[in-house]
Amino acid sequence: MLQTPASFVPLLRAPENGARLTFLFHRDRLLLREGNLTLPEGLQVDTARLHPVGEWQGRHCEVAWTDEEQAPAGHAFVGLRGLFGAVGDDFLGIAGRAFQIAEWARTHRFCGACAGPMARAEGERAMRCGACGHLAYPRISPAMMVLIKKGEQRLLACHANSPYKRFTALAGFLEAGESIEEAVHREVFEEVGLRVHKLQYFGSQSWPFPHSLMIAYTAEYLDGEIVTDPNEISEARWFGPGDEWPTLSHTVSIASELLAVNRP
Repeated sequence: MLQTPASFVPLLRAPENGARLTFLFHRDRLLLREGNLTLPEGLQVDTARLHPVGEWQGRHCEVAWTDEEQAPAGHAFVGLRGLFGAVGDDFLGIAGRAFQIAEWARTHRFCGACAGPMARAEGERAMRCGACGHLAYPRISPAMMVLIKKGEQRLLACHANSPYKRFTALAGFLEAGESIEEAVHREVFEEVGLRVHKLQYFGSQSWPFPHSLMIAYTAEYLDGEIVTDPNEISEARWFGPGDEWPTLSHTVSIASELLAVNRP
């Protein structure tokens, strides 16, 4: 599952010396060597766009972003989704963290309150406006996920707006003022017309596409008939022990783990 390795140590200040790993992004794509999908070395980047990420395996990880979409010879900009199964999970976890920092820095060069220029705040991961003092922290968008159980059956759905048309657990973003549990009840009812109870926390995962935090639950069916919202769900149905379980294309997402552990 996509996560930061246990040996990784986050840092707010870069060491003056030592080996470095530089993650360079153009929008949501990471610059890598074409032959072996490793990070390039000796990159010349704008130091004003360079942010510390942390320390991993004795090397300082840093991230920057560029407006130049043309990769140097022998290199390519690659989307993180395209790296599923092609690079190590630890590397992918750090790359996801680095991307979220780069995207936050790129989109917070100017203050959202007064449009003044922003600069890095001292002692915390934040951008501060020099004109009005407004602080902007990295954006994190919490989203709930829930697998509904009904005896030996499990409710799975195809999300209408997903780039991948496959059955999976229900999911949706939290609204302002909601708890995660309130969001589970609301999303389940809105998307498939059911009511659930006995919610049980399963796990959480950073999902840097571009800045989500997935919080997964299981829940027991309470009542109702499946009535889908076509704007959200293209199809939903119960899967039992005799049904063909959806193929899990990768094990990177918490959705894959949730379905694998709770298969009927």
